[in-house]
Amino acid sequence: MGGMERTFEGLVGEAESAAVTGWDFSWLDGRATEQRPSWGYQRLLRQRLSTVQSALDIDTGGGEVLAGAGPFPPTMAATESWPPNLALATQRLHPLGVVVVGAANTPKLPFSDEAFDLVSSRHPANLCWPEIARVLTPGGAYFAQHVGPDSHLELIEQFQELPADAHTKGHPDVERAAAEEAGLKVVDLRQERIRVEFFDIGAVVYFLRKVIWAIPGFTVATYRNELLRLHRKIEAEGRFVASTSRVLIEATKF
Repeated sequence: MGGMERTFEGLVGEAESAAVTGWDFSWLDGRATEQRPSWGYQRLLRQRLSTVQSALDIDTGGGEVLAGAGPFPPTMAATESWPPNLALATQRLHPLGVVVVGAANTPKLPFSDEAFDLVSSRHPANLCWPEIARVLTPGGAYFAQHVGPDSHLELIEQFQELPADAHTKGHPDVERAAAEEAGLKVVDLRQERIRVEFFDIGAVVYFLRKVIWAIPGFTVATYRNELLRLHRKIEAEGRFVASTSRVLIEATKF
């Protein structure tokens, strides 16, 4: 038991001290895996950026995905609300000609009406369809990959009861209705379930510190007993398997 406790403490301590800025998950290499959706979002985004004169990337994180989707149109902007990520995105994207704007964590976008031919986002945190419609030019498009419904439920259930909206939040039918209500026409909508595996409890701690919406307010101190129980499960079975879902959506403005 003592050995297990030391292993638990070591793994958790290492994960607690790791930096969680940006949207780079390389710390998890060899410790966790997540399937990628078949459609290849970054490649599709690159195609769309090559056909427009102005574009906006919402909730760009540290700019990792956008940086690899260039070259960019003459007007290219990105927003980010979390200060550590904003600094990373600025450092990464400014040399590429992208204007990075610090946006308050509100649905309001700090841009004028009909400012962009394309609005994109990978896993937006605070989506507001009327705002997207407002800043799009007529004939412009929103293209994004969203976190879908029933995401990481197997993991969340290890720590707490599932939220009431677990099965509906991000559901393609909900997204379509909201987009159409805002005056957009959905022209592509796909969903895939993907497998996620965690090979040690440190990977779980790191993931929950970084993906803060999975278990809001997560801290090791608060969930120590649940983490220890999950650590023993991983030790016994070699891994913890969960699943998540992704939604690809493209909508145009009339």
